[in-house]
Amino acid sequence: MARIVMKFGGTSMAGIERIRHVSSLVKREAERGNQVAVVVSAMAGETDRLVHLCREAASLYDPREYDVVVASGEQVTSGLLAITLQGMGLNARSYMGWQLPILASGHAAALIEGIDVDVLERVFDGGGIAVIPGFQGVTAEGELATLGRGGSDTSAVALAAAMKADRCDIYTDVDGVYTTDPRIVPKARKLDLVTYEEMLELASVGAKVLQTRSVGLAMRYGMPLQVLSSFEDRPGTLIVGDDALEDSPMERNVITGIAHDKNEAMVTLTGLADSPGTVAGIFAPLAAANINVDMIVQSVPRRGEKSVLTFTVPRASLAHTTAELEKVQAEVGFDEIVTNTEVVKVSAVGVGMRSNAGIAAQMFQTLADRGINILAITTSEIKVSVLIPEEYTELAVRVLHTAYGLDSEDSE
Repeated sequence: MARIVMKFGGTSMAGIERIRHVSSLVKREAERGNQVAVVVSAMAGETDRLVHLCREAASLYDPREYDVVVASGEQVTSGLLAITLQGMGLNARSYMGWQLPILASGHAAALIEGIDVDVLERVFDGGGIAVIPGFQGVTAEGELATLGRGGSDTSAVALAAAMKADRCDIYTDVDGVYTTDPRIVPKARKLDLVTYEEMLELASVGAKVLQTRSVGLAMRYGMPLQVLSSFEDRPGTLIVGDDALEDSPMERNVITGIAHDKNEAMVTLTGLADSPGTVAGIFAPLAAANINVDMIVQSVPRRGEKSVLTFTVPRASLAHTTAELEKVQAEVGFDEIVTNTEVVKVSAVGVGMRSNAGIAAQMFQTLADRGINILAITTSEIKVSVLIPEEYTELAVRVLHTAYGLDSEDSE
């Protein structure tokens, strides 16, 4: 007997027929003798609709009331799933975040501070199935709170860690993690095994299968994750620690996957003084405004000349970024702000980079051979990312996928 958390995304819960199908998957696990807790998202598109209603009501809405509104989507699907499971003869019941409780730090994008699993233990002792709305918790003041977009994945992993589950299964509209987006590269391969670190990097640079926060939480608690399709009964992708690689094939690829992210905007500041404190004067107000800066490139001027600073921010933060920079322009002293949203970040990720030289050089040469200009570069221990013109997105992904030996032989 295993203890399992099953999480179903918005496409899996989009309508009663799909909820019935989800119920059959839950029933299958229960009939295998497993103890099951289910975490559900709102129906596909529902959270966006609720967020839009809040914005229509008031541009500067109260975060407390925002949480009350947007959390309702998951409450609906959890109730509907429990009703459907009961109709199949299963002992199922929904439990809101405040009923467990799932303790959260605040409103709108709260952190999970703790989960009391006593209620769940009683459910399991009675042979029951708990259905829990993702994305929500309760503050110390007893108010409903939400965990930010994509928070249902985080809810599921946190719940699995708290109840000491054997694994957390994330059911989506894809059947696993691929070496890249199959819509761009038909030869992309599904990966049987991905490490936490690789999945963190892939998620952070554009892979949409899992939310970054949930992967980090799974890594912290050593919770095995499994990405599965809600619609196809086939093996998925297991996400585990580095130690699992000991049993993987000897010739595992150095690079695990190629990801791309169009959610990037490039900001260039010209005419900066080459003096201590100039760069700090630019990034300090951006940090204070909670604007995430990614790639940073600064020219090294000759003595007496001024420099140019280029960096990237999320596209959604671009207007906010320029507004903050304009406030400090006179104080910091730069000539102009130039922005460009027609860029994309393309990344190669793999733990094999730690012990293999030349990975970055291979990327640069492959792109150069196709006439693709690199605008900025950033690296980590297991990742190389480049910023390139958006028009070259698909070409760059395809040629890098081939260059690193990731194409599936079965697709040829």
